[in-house]
Amino acid sequence: MSGAQNVSPQDVLLVGFGAVGAIYAYSLHRSGKIRLTVVARGNYELIQEHGMNINSQRYGDVKGWKPDRVVNSVSNAADRQYSHVFLCAKCVPEVIKSSKLLEPLLSSPYCDQFEQPTYVLLQNGLNIEVDLYQAIKALEKLEPRIVNTGVYVFSNLITPNVVEHGPIAQLDLGIYRENDLTTTVNSPDEQNLLEEIKDLFYKVDINIYPEIQRKKFAKNMLNIAYSSLACLTRCSLSAVFRPPPTTIPYEIYLEPANAERVNQYTRKWIRDILQECLFVGHAMGFPDSEDGLPSSLIEQYLRSTEKNYSKPHINHNPSTLLDVEKGVPIEVEVIWGEVVRMAKERNVDVPRIEMAYALLVLVQNQNLRQNTNKQTADRAKY
Repeated sequence: MSGAQNVSPQDVLLVGFGAVGAIYAYSLHRSGKIRLTVVARGNYELIQEHGMNINSQRYGDVKGWKPDRVVNSVSNAADRQYSHVFLCAKCVPEVIKSSKLLEPLLSSPYCDQFEQPTYVLLQNGLNIEVDLYQAIKALEKLEPRIVNTGVYVFSNLITPNVVEHGPIAQLDLGIYRENDLTTTVNSPDEQNLLEEIKDLFYKVDINIYPEIQRKKFAKNMLNIAYSSLACLTRCSLSAVFRPPPTTIPYEIYLEPANAERVNQYTRKWIRDILQECLFVGHAMGFPDSEDGLPSSLIEQYLRSTEKNYSKPHINHNPSTLLDVEKGVPIEVEVIWGEVVRMAKERNVDVPRIEMAYALLVLVQNQNLRQNTNKQTADRAKY
């Protein structure tokens, strides 16, 4: 027999079809290298009927796109071998832990029939791997293969099947190693695993790192500073970084002294809370260097955010602000709570982060209470 043989595409599962999941699911699908199953929980019926509409500065306008298969639960997806499982659902362990969400893949009959896939966490927050790692480890099979990521994507879920996406789609990839923050060289097997994941995506800027935790920590600094600001003020980041208006005389439209106070106090607060994050990261052992957690990140973040959010056409908001406005749970424990706990363990003073955490815990408590009351009321109807 001559000629190339056809190679069947590998099956990949993506869990969570919101703003982040839709963009990276579309990228995986466009690569043409995989057969994609997506778990769409809250918007399953809408996606089944109408597909996902993506308005993207990177991918263009895509109307009614559907992956190869859409299901409404992980249980219904647990019928085949997957090479990779991409977890894009928000990590809110006080609502549901990752191991519980993925339980159908971590128990019989799935474990009796199929090998454990590589899990790739496209989620915000710190120490989000631990629960899943322990659950896979308890299966007493192969060493868990968990890849964590720093996710950078300007996307918002406008309606349950409409996503607006800016020009950025970037992933920082790295292997999760239990209780290890010092290994800074990938083994050949680890490097190959990460290269294989990189090769699955279409038009995503991907960086591979031998030690991912410092990169996750650096991304979490952005969430801590900017999501705090947005959630607690209900203002977009453009409110801080946009230039003064040009069509209306500035002195009429806005009191110049007040705008200067934003520059003097609000921007200083952002810089100070980022500095607290650096203190914690350096206390954890991340070096103050380009391959660690450099102090230059503060000015770098301020410059890049001003560049992005001073443009008139930018209407992106942190996803946590949208969640607060919708009254749904936010990632308060994995973004803010973990840093507060890390700081206490190392006797690092973080008063600004603690205050943000204290206030957002209250917001979270109200969201959880309202959601519980709504679920109780819905059950009473039947």
